[in-house]
Amino acid sequence: MPDIDSFFASTGPLAKTVPGYSMRAQQLEMAQAIAGTIATNAILVAEAGTGTGKTFAYLVPALLAGGKVIISTGTKTLQDQLFNRDIPTVRAALKAPVTVALLKGRANYVCHYHLERTLQDGHASFASREEAKYLKLIERYAGVTQSGDKSGLSEVPENAEVWQRVTSTRDNCLGSDCPNYKNCFVMEARKQALAADVVVVNHHLFFADVMLRDEGLSELLPACNTVIFDEAHQLPETASLFFGESVSTSQLLELARDTEAEALLGAKDFTALPPAIAAMEKAVRDLRLTIEGENTRMPLAAVMQNAKFGGALDDLLEKLDALAAMLETQAERSEGLENCWQRAREITGDIKRWRDQAEAEGFVRWVEVFSHALQLNATPLSIAEIFNKQLSGSPRAWVFTSATLSVKGDFSHYKNEMGLSTASNAARSACWESPFDFANQALLYVPAGLPEPNSREYTDEVVKAVLPVLKASRGRAFFLCTSLRAMQRVHELLLAAFEREKLDYPILLQGQGSRSHMLERFRKIGNAVLIGSQSFWEGVDVRGEALSLVVIDKLPFAPPDDPVLSARIEKINKEGRNAFMEYQLPRAVINLKQGAGRLIRDETDRGVLMICDPRLITKAYGKRIWQSLPPMKRTREFLEVEKFFTRSDELAQSECSYKPDVAVDRSFLT
Repeated sequence: MPDIDSFFASTGPLAKTVPGYSMRAQQLEMAQAIAGTIATNAILVAEAGTGTGKTFAYLVPALLAGGKVIISTGTKTLQDQLFNRDIPTVRAALKAPVTVALLKGRANYVCHYHLERTLQDGHASFASREEAKYLKLIERYAGVTQSGDKSGLSEVPENAEVWQRVTSTRDNCLGSDCPNYKNCFVMEARKQALAADVVVVNHHLFFADVMLRDEGLSELLPACNTVIFDEAHQLPETASLFFGESVSTSQLLELARDTEAEALLGAKDFTALPPAIAAMEKAVRDLRLTIEGENTRMPLAAVMQNAKFGGALDDLLEKLDALAAMLETQAERSEGLENCWQRAREITGDIKRWRDQAEAEGFVRWVEVFSHALQLNATPLSIAEIFNKQLSGSPRAWVFTSATLSVKGDFSHYKNEMGLSTASNAARSACWESPFDFANQALLYVPAGLPEPNSREYTDEVVKAVLPVLKASRGRAFFLCTSLRAMQRVHELLLAAFEREKLDYPILLQGQGSRSHMLERFRKIGNAVLIGSQSFWEGVDVRGEALSLVVIDKLPFAPPDDPVLSARIEKINKEGRNAFMEYQLPRAVINLKQGAGRLIRDETDRGVLMICDPRLITKAYGKRIWQSLPPMKRTREFLEVEKFFTRSDELAQSECSYKPDVAVDRSFLT
């Protein structure tokens, strides 16, 4: 095993190469634990508080150990950060001769075939002239880029509609039948990944491949010695998504669009096809219209009580069958038409299976409704057994790390959920606290006198309680809400209050731009209030005085009427266990720790965490929740919050050390 200590020493390679590097005991201990895990092909679940330096703690032993390493991150943004910044830094410091590759899902790479088809399609209609302009930029980019990765073309927004037309999906990729197969960017990325020592992927890609054998990892895993999951708290949700089955109206509309384009290129003379495509497309849109509202989840039983839905689903299947029959007669005319026929058959089978099968044991069937789409889902009630099979393959090391995996140091919830507690796959767990001085850098404030969170006036009362705190912090706040409805109401109330009281703090609302754009604005403005929901609870890093207050409206319990959650609760309770304590509470704690983690991002940050939910004090489980948070001083008195901000501002101005004498509310400690 390599001498890990020397690399992290105050006079070691990292100290000589990384500006501002300082040795941290937690980081070294974590690196040693990971080195041991890799050396013995073991499993480690490692929680590392903010500021521990967990990225270097796993990169150093991974790069020194030799063998093939897959590192999976929570998002594509983190993937790019690892590949472009962190790994090159550590590789240079260690002088490690390792090769590194970045592998993303196929939707991230320009597809020559679909780009050419879109350029040839004179009927291609775009929502705006801007989209047509983007197409020209992509055409030029495809001719000069080596990777084809769409992140390399910043002039075209990531969510631009045109990307759907010039990238491939698992459904519409022609594979080795594609005329552009030899120049395919996806195939080139896979080739590089196969040859590299270290491959950086993301969780969606990892599990898509494990289940679908589609994205190139199926060839990588057998040769892999170590798998490291960063932001591992996201894995249960991601794995559930891919270990289940789903079919969406978006897939069907994509099929209609692709069939139309392929028909124009390869079957113009077959006049019966366009009306059949239009009829199927109309049936798809009619199905979506049978359920009112958006951003809702409904169990199968509730959906099937809606006669309109059942009728519309039957009509869609009829139109899809008719389209598939026509495509079968034209399939031999081109690879594209053959692909569309196969897809029509597969999707028909998926929908019929979802509708007709008796309730498969261990799965829950449900519908999710978005603003313009609808998705039919079958989700496993537990992923432990399925994921456990992945661990039982060839001997290799598995490392799961995040800042939020335990509840008060107890990892049993996470390990049970991921199948890491069986005798054959028993994982070791370890926790390293943040090196930050939370007792002096942060204050936890739970205001007194707020109503129960289920009361109608709750959000209005929360905003009233937050307003004086926003004045004390002079803006500089994240206001994190547990629902989109609450977020919109908070925005409406704060706008009115700021205007009424002549407060000059700019308000930013989630959805007014991309997350990265909004964060950039927030940092630049310096005294803004950003109101957000799930998008801003994690993966967001704002250091310095621009963020001095994080407000959380409610404890983030998942809605009990969510069909997957309610089915899981029912299963756990039927087994004679306590679903609230074993499942709902730990998930809420982990989510809350993520939200709270936005506040203190380095050793000079100072701020207040305001959790408005009175259950933190009034319920017996409240103590377990706040004891899982970093060790901040706690208060229920607004005067102490004012005092904290006053002294923090004095400290910022004088740059002298400061230890606040914040009074502790004793009711917190009972």
